[in-house]
Amino acid sequence: MDAAVCFYCGARRPGLWGFAPFLGRLIGRLDFARAVTIGCVATYVVSLLLDPRAALHARSPFDLLAPSDAALVALGMTGAGPWAAGWWWTLLTAIYLHGSLLHLVFNLLWIRQLAPAVEQLFGPARLVTIFTAAGVAGFVVSNAMGVALTIGASGAVFGLLGAMVAYGRSRGGTFGVAVLRQYGQWAALMFVFGFFMTGVNNWAHAGGFLGGYLAALAVGHDEGRSERGLDRIIALGAVGLTLLAFALALSNAFLR
Repeated sequence: MDAAVCFYCGARRPGLWGFAPFLGRLIGRLDFARAVTIGCVATYVVSLLLDPRAALHARSPFDLLAPSDAALVALGMTGAGPWAAGWWWTLLTAIYLHGSLLHLVFNLLWIRQLAPAVEQLFGPARLVTIFTAAGVAGFVVSNAMGVALTIGASGAVFGLLGAMVAYGRSRGGTFGVAVLRQYGQWAALMFVFGFFMTGVNNWAHAGGFLGGYLAALAVGHDEGRSERGLDRIIALGAVGLTLLAFALALSNAFLR
């Protein structure tokens, strides 16, 4: 169907000129939590291989197998410095970089816990959009507040919590209140916990939560409307922009 507006529901370009079924199948097959896990593990392994000796100088369990700053900067670490240099792509690449084995495992466990719940309520395409928007928003806030160097998926994790809180508030009723209470409590506890650990970027956490909350309100959830072709295009755009960001980071580090 190539009509500009659906005759029944009013959706714009409902068939996307015949590509909607293909996009639906493509996004529908995507296990985003697994894809993020693979991406984070792959970039972590590469960061260790770029400077193996640095990974063996752990001072505590929190520094176990920690990549060097030079390796992380090469792969796209963000912060006020890279942002001032015009390296916009680090807002995306830094989501998939981690500073130690514990940092990586902690974030991946939360992603495996939260991503399926967000996908169930919002859909697979909108999960990609919310995760990416939240991660970027967290680093925008962090960079604006002058955090010199920062990495990690925790801002995006807080964004998933923000999306669940947004769902609970908008849905209401017994189920909505239960979702709001559970995920709101998790977000509050994790945020407070961050103040008792060194090296935690609470600005990114706050920005990620706000970014996920606003992104969830913008895209809507399945009970309001089901996913459309445009949602899938936006999700594929987010994936494509992330891949481009890594290409730019590697080019900037090794081909200059």
